[in-house]
Amino acid sequence: MKTRPSFRGARRRVFSLLSLSPLLALAFLSACATGQKAPPPAPRALPQVVEASLADLQAGMAEGRFTSEELTAAYLKRIEDVDRSGPCLRAVLEVNPDAFSIARGLDRERFEKGPRGPLHGIPVLIKDNIDTADGMLTTAGSLALTDSRPARDAFVVRRLRQAGAVLLGKTNLSEWANFRSTRSTSGWSARGGQTRNPYALDRNPSGSSSGSAVAVAASLCAVAVGTETDGSIVSPASACGVVGIKPTVGLVSRSGVIPIAHSQDTAGPMARTVADAAALLTVLAAPDPEDPASRGSAGGAPPDYAAGLSAEALKGVRIGVLREKAFGFGPRSEAVLDAAVAALRRSGAVVVDPVTLPNLGRTDESEMEVLLYEFKADLNGYLASRPGSRVRTLADLIAFNEAHAAQEFLFFGQEIFEEAEMKGPLTDREYLAAREKNRRLMGPEGIDAALAKDGLEALVALTSGPAHLTDPVNGDSWSGSSSSPAAVAGYPAVTVPAGQVRGLPVGLSFMGAAGREVDLIRCAFAFEQAAQARRPPAYRPAAETGGDAP
Repeated sequence: MKTRPSFRGARRRVFSLLSLSPLLALAFLSACATGQKAPPPAPRALPQVVEASLADLQAGMAEGRFTSEELTAAYLKRIEDVDRSGPCLRAVLEVNPDAFSIARGLDRERFEKGPRGPLHGIPVLIKDNIDTADGMLTTAGSLALTDSRPARDAFVVRRLRQAGAVLLGKTNLSEWANFRSTRSTSGWSARGGQTRNPYALDRNPSGSSSGSAVAVAASLCAVAVGTETDGSIVSPASACGVVGIKPTVGLVSRSGVIPIAHSQDTAGPMARTVADAAALLTVLAAPDPEDPASRGSAGGAPPDYAAGLSAEALKGVRIGVLREKAFGFGPRSEAVLDAAVAALRRSGAVVVDPVTLPNLGRTDESEMEVLLYEFKADLNGYLASRPGSRVRTLADLIAFNEAHAAQEFLFFGQEIFEEAEMKGPLTDREYLAAREKNRRLMGPEGIDAALAKDGLEALVALTSGPAHLTDPVNGDSWSGSSSSPAAVAGYPAVTVPAGQVRGLPVGLSFMGAAGREVDLIRCAFAFEQAAQARRPPAYRPAAETGGDAP
């Protein structure tokens, strides 16, 4: 396993002319003109990054109050203080050894040409199942992939680099994106250990984008990238009190992302505000010729998802409220939904409460069937293309885990892997029938039908219940979830903090038809402004017991 780089070096900053304040830079140039020695610049305090938005950070760099290099140092110190010590969140697997050099180059470019856009010089964390061809590993949290590195960046990583982002590091995740065992514990990986929820350290952050959600919540970064097959962006975002956007499948490329199932996989943004998540989505969303779903979604340049956001956007918009018993929410969570509906009405929305989602629960088995088939096929394809990897197939991975059971099977096994390995090719009739059923029942006959019945622009539901107790022996428990309909259909969903149950965050999801991200984001932003429900994490040792929190 690669030794983690020390974060202590973040305390030492190398100052260049570009990192001086304008007055110090002028003094330096004047001294050079007269042949005098320039006085050494006084060290500047690291910028304050806790709860800082992208706009805050860009303003600080534009005004010369700090540089991207100093901002990178501030986030690395924050990681040292909160992730590696103190509450010891274990959200970040490793930091990029090139982060400072990237930041210095972007500072120079800002000085000479101006910023590229809202991510210029901004440190961003990405989930450890997204390929980077640099000094960092890409492992899905597994020891099996620590011996090799991808040959090139994932498409979304190339987009981040082009936008001027500083790749700060990789985040921990539920190993193999929660698709190894039916008894897995979200946020645990053999490589990174257990990620902790910053609102109560004994509570689970949910998954599988656990580290990305926790990192954003705890201000280890302003924005992060997660991935989702079913719930892996929206559920940890809800549990950790942040915003998560699960795009329509194909809007954001999956090439270079370790796969689960191409029918449902997507990458997406996580942030503390809707505006910041929208800005990140604008960068991530672009057609990729190497992703068939992305090619199918190409329709010109993607919009600026952060443009036109208004607190008035809900006025006259018809919103349907899902209160389905199958989602499994308790009474305290339902009280959060009641308050959210009241906020929607205050914002001028025309609320239809309740509405029914047709076919709910009818795709539970067929969804799993599709995921098992596609996981074997998609993972075999990914592993075969990875240079120098000791595991080239799912069968190799199963054998590796058995040979390293003391590390990999510390708490749970790999029965999902074993079941997937038994599946046949993607030409099997069972697979094709299950895939068609999923798309039809949750798409045209599900979400689309619910929207059409009452002339709705969006559906809302609680995203998930409050975070459950982390229990590595028995695995995850359940406090409710609404992620599956949008996940199975391949449709978009946006979760926004809506309230708390005993100090644990609960989110509200906005769901809509395929390709309607602009509308959902505008509705989510207006709700966010009306509800003002997000609270910074408290890092309590334990949550209050009782209520809906198991």
